[in-house]
Amino acid sequence: MVIVLMGVSGSGKTTVGKQLAADLGWQFVEGDDYHPPENVAKMAGGTPLTDADRRPWLKALRQRIDAACAADENIVVACSALKHEYRDYLERDDPACVRYVYLRGSEDLFRARLEARKGHFMGANMLRSQLEAMEPPVGEVTVDAAPPPARIAADIRAKLGA
Repeated sequence: MVIVLMGVSGSGKTTVGKQLAADLGWQFVEGDDYHPPENVAKMAGGTPLTDADRRPWLKALRQRIDAACAADENIVVACSALKHEYRDYLERDDPACVRYVYLRGSEDLFRARLEARKGHFMGANMLRSQLEAMEPPVGEVTVDAAPPPARIAADIRAKLGA
């Protein structure tokens, strides 16, 4: 199974994802690691990515997800997966293998987290563009992003029966 923790920057995808993966004994995959250097530079410079910019990133992530599904490998992936079309693309080859968990919260919460974060290319100035692009999932697991990571991970496990 592949669990994709999705949401805007600052929602806790990485922190919760690492906690969830540790709790389950699964591997954690950081979606940001799959961005080409041009994307990282663009975001670090405060420029939002376009759909065209995201294509190579999504392709690389889909290859990783497909490999996990083909090998019956259980992984937790942190990936914004902002739009329905991105999620459809990521799960295209094996939709039954992929489960999305949406980390939902307020803009104020996410902004505060981003402003406190050090050493990451995605700054608080990019949050608005992600919120505008975000298409909340329908029929997927949704959790509150505000509680502590261990509690969010426990909520996810309970909702997924994992």
